[in-house]
Amino acid sequence: MTGLPRRTRAGYALGGVASGTYGTVPGLILMPFLTDLLGVEAVIAGLVVFAPKAWDFFLNPIAGTLSDRSRHPFDRRRPFILRAGLLLALAFVAMFFGPTAPPVAGALWVLVFSLAAATAYAFFQVPYLAMSAEITDDYTERTRLVTWRVVVFTLAILVSGATAPLLVETIGGVEGYRTMAGVMAALIVIGAIGVWWFTRGVPLTRHESAGGRLREQLRVVLSDHDARSLVTAFVLQAVAIGMVLSGVVYAARHVVHEPGIATVAFVCFVGPAVVLTPAWARLSRAVGKKRGFVVASLVMLAGFVALLSAGSGSSVPLLIAAAIIGIGYAGAQLFPLAMLPDIAAEDARVSGTNRIGMISGVWSGFELLGYAFGPALLGLVLSIGGYVATDGADITQSSTAQGAIIVGISVIPAALCALSLLPLSRYRLDAILRARSE
Repeated sequence: MTGLPRRTRAGYALGGVASGTYGTVPGLILMPFLTDLLGVEAVIAGLVVFAPKAWDFFLNPIAGTLSDRSRHPFDRRRPFILRAGLLLALAFVAMFFGPTAPPVAGALWVLVFSLAAATAYAFFQVPYLAMSAEITDDYTERTRLVTWRVVVFTLAILVSGATAPLLVETIGGVEGYRTMAGVMAALIVIGAIGVWWFTRGVPLTRHESAGGRLREQLRVVLSDHDARSLVTAFVLQAVAIGMVLSGVVYAARHVVHEPGIATVAFVCFVGPAVVLTPAWARLSRAVGKKRGFVVASLVMLAGFVALLSAGSGSSVPLLIAAAIIGIGYAGAQLFPLAMLPDIAAEDARVSGTNRIGMISGVWSGFELLGYAFGPALLGLVLSIGGYVATDGADITQSSTAQGAIIVGISVIPAALCALSLLPLSRYRLDAILRARSE
């Protein structure tokens, strides 16, 4: 078994600054930027947000395979993390510095640079996730490692998710979005350089060679029962969270009629996760990762249901529901991320082939697809509800459109979260590894 020093845990966790920022801000900001500033129709805006993530769905396994085959066996992932992280920051800034009229030009500009950012993110995130299965072979230590990462990741979500809307609303107009983009890009750079620097010299615990064609390896990964069960459960929840993250701005603006409450709601959503992630980790040691994931999912489900009360037009029910979701979200992030390296390391042990990057790539691809499908689905729901896109004008949405917003952030996410418990119930590896570690 391999324990890790605090420096290594902290260094690995710094990567969460980059992934938390990029993983949060586009889902929170990009839809309103397209619909409420550029005048892009909601359903088209949803597709623009969805397309780059769908691209990553196909690209991430390739990124994982390339990092598996790196010629630097004792520094296999870090060069990818540094270079891709810096390119990601540049592409993210460029998204908001394009034309603002006509709407089609603005939408195309955002789409092109979103695809560029998604490409860079694939080569950052996949090697980063793969590291957690290679720098320790201890079932419990992986949970500790991921706990540090989730705390930093959640702090990054809190800071970026609260700051981005605040900058946009305070400065206003296109300058607000561009200032926000520069600040968020700086956070991405800090995370990429931090994880690259502070994990230097960390020895690897797995040294299997990569081999086989991409298609063959992908087929093997997707045929794994436990991998398939875990990915399916997590993706369903990612769609739900993606809808809520995108929809909270709409709820604040058009249902509660307090645009600034979006920032407060986001703090309520993420804040509990910062404090409670270590508590979820302790629960993992007591009952196992799978059971902990189930409990966290049920708490999150209760929060989605509670969001129905936001339709009253009061901000208080919205904030209370956001806090409940945040409590469950902390565990719903920790447990699957701690289970992923279990799957990857077990596959390498049994097969003798390094598919850790491939498995991480498949995971990350499906994760991004889920988070991207959330805004796309929300855009469809808003379009059906008659939501009216604007070019910055302040208008009152119809009661039907307001109802669509509530359905999009409550009813549908709750149904998806409940559905995720079915594939999760079929996950078997956790019991095997717990028995082996005792």
